[in-house]
Amino acid sequence: MIDVRTPDNFEWRFVLVAMGILAVGVLSIYSVSSGPASGGHVPLYAKQLVWILIGTLAFLTAVAIDYHKLARHAYVLYGAMLLLLALVLVMGRSTRGAQRWFALGPFAFQPSEVAKLVLVLVLAKYFADVQRSGWIQRVIVPGLLMLPGLILILKQPDLGTAMSFTFIFVSMVLVGGLHTKALGMGILFTSMLFPFVWELIWTSLHDYQRERILTFWDPMIDPAGKGYHALQARIAIGSGGLLGKGLDEATQSRLKFLPEGHTDFVFAVFAEQWGFIGVLVLFALFAALIFLAAEIAFKAKDPLGLLLAAGMLSMLGFCLMVNVGMTMGIFPIVGIPLPLMSYGGTTTVTSMAALGLLLNVKRRRLTLFY
Repeated sequence: MIDVRTPDNFEWRFVLVAMGILAVGVLSIYSVSSGPASGGHVPLYAKQLVWILIGTLAFLTAVAIDYHKLARHAYVLYGAMLLLLALVLVMGRSTRGAQRWFALGPFAFQPSEVAKLVLVLVLAKYFADVQRSGWIQRVIVPGLLMLPGLILILKQPDLGTAMSFTFIFVSMVLVGGLHTKALGMGILFTSMLFPFVWELIWTSLHDYQRERILTFWDPMIDPAGKGYHALQARIAIGSGGLLGKGLDEATQSRLKFLPEGHTDFVFAVFAEQWGFIGVLVLFALFAALIFLAAEIAFKAKDPLGLLLAAGMLSMLGFCLMVNVGMTMGIFPIVGIPLPLMSYGGTTTVTSMAALGLLLNVKRRRLTLFY
């Protein structure tokens, strides 16, 4: 048996859409961080440009290396990532009660973000190789693969990334070809374990994270405290109106009424500045990116490519949905960044690497000769 992998045409539409979202993100970060970064002399938007440059290298690397070769090392990469997740609990930098980052001079590295990418790779490898169907092979075994990473992330604690981890797992279980009977058994098994899993999650959270979830139902319970972020985000979005206030008149973000405007709440910053019309344009860009990613997944010529593309799509799509939803008050505030827009080195590089792997699947087709 001979397998031939030939490069296809480069997807420039995909790249241009991603570049448009990145540019909008840098502009939004610039508008709320014109001063130097806290504790340093480099403005946040300049740091973000550095991360985008590094992310471009990660993107090109992810496109260039055949994903079949990457999959051969999936379990080794996952083992290394579990080691990093364990080390960050011991050697990582603690901020606001969470220990998620390795300090790298003026920058920081968050291994849990990269762990999502590696989880997609290892689950794609597993489901592409497994031959037998059934809920044990399709749910329990991959669940045991995912569980150590999930527990280590909850220990940091990082509820947002833990939710992403779980969503990626569920999505790939479904794409992996779970049969109806096995799906029913999986749902039953999950329902039985839910109280114990929820207890594990709830007890692993800090007080401020529990209060965020509780104030999601009614931010007015603590409008000057835990409900402040949610209320200010809604005010910023609503004050943008139809056409927005522009970069200079967006008082919620410019005057720092909206906390974390460069990270978790960058969507609210954008909505205040560009209004409803601008939000429609941004949604159109994200919709185009998701459509092109889904097209890549559906046209993949082998199970590994399909699973890898579907996993990357679920990872990016979940972060987009939850970030916008929590900003608008649909979901609790759980600290999930907006892909390609929020400030953050690891999340930017990881998102761009995910896009690179998607193009990797598109550019290589697997033809088998016997």
